[in-house]
Amino acid sequence: MGYEIVVQLLEKGYEVHTFSRSKHTKLEILGVHQDEGDLSDYNALKKVMGGCNAVFHVAAKTGIQGDYSSFYKTNVIGTENILKACLALNIPHLIYTSSASVVFSGGSEGKNECMPYPSRFDAYYPQTKAIAEALVLNAAGDSLITCSLRPHLVWGPGDPHFLPRLLEKRSENKLRKLGTGKHLVDITYIDNAAKAHLQAFEAMLNHPNSVAGKAYFLSQDEPIAIQEFIDRLLESGGMEPVQKTLNPVTARIIGWLMDRVFRLFRLQQEPPLTLFIAKQLTSSHWYDISASKKDFGYKPNITTDEGMSILKKWYKDIE
Repeated sequence: MGYEIVVQLLEKGYEVHTFSRSKHTKLEILGVHQDEGDLSDYNALKKVMGGCNAVFHVAAKTGIQGDYSSFYKTNVIGTENILKACLALNIPHLIYTSSASVVFSGGSEGKNECMPYPSRFDAYYPQTKAIAEALVLNAAGDSLITCSLRPHLVWGPGDPHFLPRLLEKRSENKLRKLGTGKHLVDITYIDNAAKAHLQAFEAMLNHPNSVAGKAYFLSQDEPIAIQEFIDRLLESGGMEPVQKTLNPVTARIIGWLMDRVFRLFRLQQEPPLTLFIAKQLTSSHWYDISASKKDFGYKPNITTDEGMSILKKWYKDIE
């Protein structure tokens, strides 16, 4: 999503500098100033943040592969360093990209941001993102305005993670429907999520008290059956829908066992299933986005159908 945010900032006339582990050709083409480094390196981070008026903190370690320390280093320590640098350099605005998974504990239907963090997490990614989000929100004050955005299941052209893995697993016949697959979930088209970041920033500039220290869910505002979503993504990549099924209870048991085996033996490869993923695929989780609409005018301008058409065309173009 970082690239889409950069594009939209440039379209509005902002000067953009980026900081990431490596340089990106697409950003180079846009003429963006890029710096390389690690979020855990405070001195390098502080050096490149000098002179900025706002920070969009989009970077994170995602997925299910890796030990807790690797997630903590990027997601928590990296966020601590960004906050520390913002305060040291008097940077007044910070927009943090969080995830709806920080409050996921097995299901939610239409709940809002009053949901608490769960007492226990089933994966390191949401656990460390929740810690980082709390740091960001608690840092809001007179000298630093912060807010956190929680897009759910971001998808669209340029996705380097979710869609490629999905298509790879389908090509290897490793995907299964878990039960009926009719549980409703929120999804967020990538350009809509990026636009929300700019809207939140503009709200900070014009009426900061409305967003300071708050978290916001983002979505298409139209929950979709999880299996329908997966099948439509597969269709965009030219693949057939999933046919084979797996009992939801069996899936959760397998996921629970996989978690323990992979952690016990410190296996480095990605497990075929985890309890977190099994729960995500066998429960409804969609959220009330009234707050983002009210506080900074969020609206998913690109519908799910339009987004799927764009995604399908993009995939054909890169083949």
